[in-house]
Amino acid sequence: MNLPSYFLADLPPEAVLSPAMVTEACQTLKRNRAQYLAQRSTDNLVGVLCDVAEEWLKPDNAFRRLALEQTWNAGLRHGADGIMGNAVPEAGAPGPVFSRATLEKGLDNFFHQFTPENFHALLVQELGDAVSVTGDGCHVTGEAVSPRHSPAEPKLPSESWSPVTRHFWRGPELLVHITAGNLPNPALMSIVLGLLTRSAQFVKCAHGAEFLPRLFAHSIYAADAKLGACLEIAEWRGGNAGLETALFAEADCVTATGSDETLAAIRTRLPVKTRFLGYGHRVSFGFVAHEVLSGSYIRQIVSRATDDVVAWNQLGCLSPHVIYVQTGGEVSPEKFAELLADELERREQTEPRGALPAEHAAAIAARRGIYEIRAAHSPETTQHWCSRNSTAWTVVYEADARFQLSCLNRFIYVKGVRDLTEALQSAEMVRGQVSTVGLAGPEHKQEELAVQLARWGVTRVCPLGWMQNPPLTWRHDGRPALGDLVTWMDMEID
Repeated sequence: MNLPSYFLADLPPEAVLSPAMVTEACQTLKRNRAQYLAQRSTDNLVGVLCDVAEEWLKPDNAFRRLALEQTWNAGLRHGADGIMGNAVPEAGAPGPVFSRATLEKGLDNFFHQFTPENFHALLVQELGDAVSVTGDGCHVTGEAVSPRHSPAEPKLPSESWSPVTRHFWRGPELLVHITAGNLPNPALMSIVLGLLTRSAQFVKCAHGAEFLPRLFAHSIYAADAKLGACLEIAEWRGGNAGLETALFAEADCVTATGSDETLAAIRTRLPVKTRFLGYGHRVSFGFVAHEVLSGSYIRQIVSRATDDVVAWNQLGCLSPHVIYVQTGGEVSPEKFAELLADELERREQTEPRGALPAEHAAAIAARRGIYEIRAAHSPETTQHWCSRNSTAWTVVYEADARFQLSCLNRFIYVKGVRDLTEALQSAEMVRGQVSTVGLAGPEHKQEELAVQLARWGVTRVCPLGWMQNPPLTWRHDGRPALGDLVTWMDMEID
């Protein structure tokens, strides 16, 4: 399949972008938005997005096949990694090299969320009965509020005035996304949210990570060319002052995902009038209560924990670094770690991790070496299990409950704790930076545990096994998904 040249990212590798090209692209986007997008109804936009997702879920869809074949071929070129490292991905490879099975499962989980019911839930949650000032009414729920008196008989507010308030919103004229390169789904979701706010969008992808966002944009273009004309996809190395100055000068709102240092650098370069939404460094962990560590539950809980470690190779901010296991159950934390290792070995046969750049594989090998030494000298406090002749997966059990940052790529810590309170005390070093906690506990205690996590500062609690599969209604970092993007106007009616 040869992709047509609709976007800047479609230009040949030898093409050189200039600030003038970026400015012209932004101005074209704004014109196209006014003509093709601003007056679209919510139902129309949701319908197009659901149709696009339905196509992506079909095994014979051309965009899906290209995504899976390109990534799979890249993995075959690099081969299986050795214990001391593996080949560096070739120039132009589509971002991280996920195995075909990992990518397929991640994309399926993402596009299965695209249903009218899920979009309705998102819109009601975020916008309620507010009305878009650019669309054709665009009510999400409810009817327009009628004035309680004739315009010919105006009333003045009294001291006991209780107005009826109507809410209106408008999306940015040009919404710019600066995306990270670790996972494709956040960039795809940013595009979806931007379309729902009826914004023209310029998506600046991380170097080497434009492939899947570009395919998604092409699939939207194929479904609705006028809608696709309101999108631009581009890729360059971060820190290109000329290109980024031109881009930021045209933007009404900029979203960015990356390190805290990257976000700080972007913020200082934006015009004062430009809204900035930054999503910085976040970590996640799991917690398993002792009540579910018995009988038939054990294998199910281990399988769910493996789902979270395997999903997107543990590279997202929603992936667990540590799984805290409560002591006192039928299965000890050490045994849980051993069972998790067994399951990761089985998953490697059906959902292989894929190749790694040499420096990442070397980091895993070096970290393993540390725990081999510790396990040899203190087996009662440290144990570790790992894949043979590769860095495909690693499980480390430590009696020390302090939170540990994993080197990711299916490297997971298991730590025993007396209860959730001890787990939170042990994770104090990352308090305020925790995105998601995957929870496995008895039904009657789940709300109690969730409230404790919320009070501590966690912004999302989900069942273990679903950490990397948030719903459309997920509030990233505890902030409104659509509400952060739009500007509100309240009209008070007597």
